[in-house]
Amino acid sequence: MNAMNFIEPEERIALRKAVAELGAKYGHEYYARKARADEKTHELWDEAGRLGYLGVNIPEEYGGGGAGIADLAAVLEELAAAGSPLLLMVVSPAICGTVISRFGTEEQKKQWLPGIADGTKRMVFAITEPDAGSNSHKITTTAKRDGDGWVLSGRKVYISGVDEADAVLVVGRTEDAKTGRLKPALLILPTGTEGFEYTKIPMDIVAPENQFSLFLDDVKLPAEALVGEEDAAIAQLFAGLNPERIMGASFSLGIARYALAKAVGYANQRQVWGAPIGTHQGLAHPLAEIKIELELAKLMTQKAASLYDSGDDFGAGESANMAKYAAAEVAIRATDQAVQTHGGNGLATEYGLGTLVTAVRLGRIAPVSREMVLNFVGQHSLGLPKSY
Repeated sequence: MNAMNFIEPEERIALRKAVAELGAKYGHEYYARKARADEKTHELWDEAGRLGYLGVNIPEEYGGGGAGIADLAAVLEELAAAGSPLLLMVVSPAICGTVISRFGTEEQKKQWLPGIADGTKRMVFAITEPDAGSNSHKITTTAKRDGDGWVLSGRKVYISGVDEADAVLVVGRTEDAKTGRLKPALLILPTGTEGFEYTKIPMDIVAPENQFSLFLDDVKLPAEALVGEEDAAIAQLFAGLNPERIMGASFSLGIARYALAKAVGYANQRQVWGAPIGTHQGLAHPLAEIKIELELAKLMTQKAASLYDSGDDFGAGESANMAKYAAAEVAIRATDQAVQTHGGNGLATEYGLGTLVTAVRLGRIAPVSREMVLNFVGQHSLGLPKSY
């Protein structure tokens, strides 16, 4: 994005248009039908992969588009705005693709990046634990040296899409033999590995992606499973978390756009007492406020992506947290107001809004909670004492 006039490059505008056309081909009816039947949106994922949309951020030499997270975020936003968000875009190309692109060995890049780019391979991300949440300093999953390889043991929870994945990028901890201190480590775990098990977590969210608990019982991995250097793993970890927040914001932005468009369309068509209900300020003003909040959240998301793509990891961290916060809030408000605008129709399957009521609420919880974003801003942006 041009920092002076806030207009996206022509290439990204064209990308948005093309992806929006693909999203419209499938739409929310397709997405909801698949989710209710406990089926996957493979047709959309596969077509997006063939068209090169899933790998726009992957280096060209490994089959990607050679662009940045800003373009990948635009893809996700447009698909979500069409009513068919692809949650696994947040983890496979954004987190895993970014981490491997930046820190993986040449062999890891050749093995995984082309498939991640064209959608034929999916890799998911496992950091959250039952007692640690996403606090990497409290993670208990351990990776111990075993000759030239590793033995991985522990448990993870609320890991998306494991049943669709070829591998999991696991955040574990190694032990420093000299000090006994545990240090973060990133390891690629193929889903068919012996000793690795996962169990589906029943959820009330209507979505094609499932959540899982992972159980790692002395899982043996080769030496080449380690991504990057052991001592630099914390930096490598956070290099993947900024794209996660940017993509999470884009996911919420797209849903907010979808909900707002549905509300505006209904308010223009539905008539009561001889006039469209949109003529009443009680409906018009809340929708106008949502439009303002949506544009502000979108600008912050674009700023975060621009900073990240320019190499400013710390600046991107602040903006990405703010963007994720703002986008989640406007998605919740947009969906709620869209339902209210529709009245009883807002919860009817025909109108395509009811499935989003619980889905948008997830934005306040993941990939980082609303409260932890406020903690970050209080401490790092305002200079207040650490509160946790």
